[in-house]
Amino acid sequence: MTPIRLVTPKQEEPPTLHARAMDNLQYIRSTMERATTFTLISGWGHVAIGGTALVAAVIASRQKSFRDWMMVWLVEAFVALLISGWAMDRKARRSNAPLLSGPGRKILLGLTPPIFAGGLLTMVLYRAGLTDAIPPVWLLLFGTGVVTGGMFSVSVVPIMGLCFMALGAAAFFVQGFADWFMAIGFGGLHIVFGTIIARRFGG
Repeated sequence: MTPIRLVTPKQEEPPTLHARAMDNLQYIRSTMERATTFTLISGWGHVAIGGTALVAAVIASRQKSFRDWMMVWLVEAFVALLISGWAMDRKARRSNAPLLSGPGRKILLGLTPPIFAGGLLTMVLYRAGLTDAIPPVWLLLFGTGVVTGGMFSVSVVPIMGLCFMALGAAAFFVQGFADWFMAIGFGGLHIVFGTIIARRFGG
């Protein structure tokens, strides 16, 4: 009678620590490359916002009261928000990336506090009669929000924010040119950096 032999199935050796580490590094590298070469921020959307801001600057410069001037820019801010949301959503759908993904959510969280602070300061300055300080505050705090939110995007975004901050700081010391500063900032900077983003980072 033939003796029964137990056959132990051959087990595959688990991947070595070195192989697993290399796989992880390759995954991290590819993820970082995608993050640094793509942004959900729409360049062409920024160009459109810059165009509407230039129109708003012309209309605002013809207003006889500061209240009417400010209302023009508040309407422009609402229009810019709609354009930005639509353009980002369109870019996200085209790239099959969720709009409120990790980076997108971080950009929103970085931008929101300075904008909220700007709204509160606007009310305080307006009631105190310090209306000349409102345009510089808008430029400075919007730039701050772009810098903090842009840290989770491509490098050109925080650079744009720094330009807004520099322009806002200069506007504090140069009186009587609020319309020019607003046009250069919300109009010119959006068009210039929007074009760069569109050409280099996928529209």
